[in-house]
Amino acid sequence: MASARLGCVDDRAVLITSSLTGYIDIEKVSGGKLPSDPMACLERWPEICKFAANLSQTDESSALVLDADELECPVPRPRQIFAIGINYKAHAAEMNNPLPKEPLVFTKFSSSLNNPNGALTLVGEKCDYEAELVAVIAKGGRNISVSQAWDHVAGLCVGQDVSDRALQYANTPPQFSLGKSRAGFTPIGPWITDAASLATRGNLEMTCRVSGEMMQHTHTDDMIFEIPEIIAYLSSICELFSGDVIYTGTPSGVGAGRKPPRFLRAGDIVETTIQDLGTLVNKCI
Repeated sequence: MASARLGCVDDRAVLITSSLTGYIDIEKVSGGKLPSDPMACLERWPEICKFAANLSQTDESSALVLDADELECPVPRPRQIFAIGINYKAHAAEMNNPLPKEPLVFTKFSSSLNNPNGALTLVGEKCDYEAELVAVIAKGGRNISVSQAWDHVAGLCVGQDVSDRALQYANTPPQFSLGKSRAGFTPIGPWITDAASLATRGNLEMTCRVSGEMMQHTHTDDMIFEIPEIIAYLSSICELFSGDVIYTGTPSGVGAGRKPPRFLRAGDIVETTIQDLGTLVNKCI
């Protein structure tokens, strides 16, 4: 297996095969040497990657068939979910915001986590989509340097920072965390791909389609603050822990930035894809 891809099926940690069509139960195939809990796997990330690298063709050929609808959130119990606002130059422009001098940080609450293909239950008339690249921490710590930051990352995955704009802007100043933490507003997945094996990690293509229409399309080199800078900044203030999740910002094309605005409606299907990381498919109800 060329790259470790950690997923979750039936509350158990699994590795997605290279073909992306099957999965291997980590605890069972390792003979109990490795844990069944995805969060425990993140704490032992180097072992998981070594185990994945040593899987044989026989192991892969005996994998169970993967049904995308069976995939669950690969980070089911993060201690902290950080998110970065206004972190793409083109998005700052469409929202008429100046470029921030330091990362603009808010949090999303873990009760909002959703599966990669989970339904989005809309509330009100101004729910919005936000495609995001997500980093998941393996090795925590404080005062992590920019040069060492990637060593603390388990992997990358796809995220949607679904936003209730009416709630977000109900007060002055806005209440970002609440507006982005309704039930199911934090889809993540479809699995976590080992960051060390990703030659493209510095510039990934990202798209978001709503009911087939392209709404967001960018490359992550439009970021204002890149992942190592974000990790260094956060860890200079907060302690990071294994399993922490960092949403790194959304590119231009969000519904609130369009003229006229285009908010999500019941029946819409939101497809979020990041190069080499996979796709989330979330139906709005």
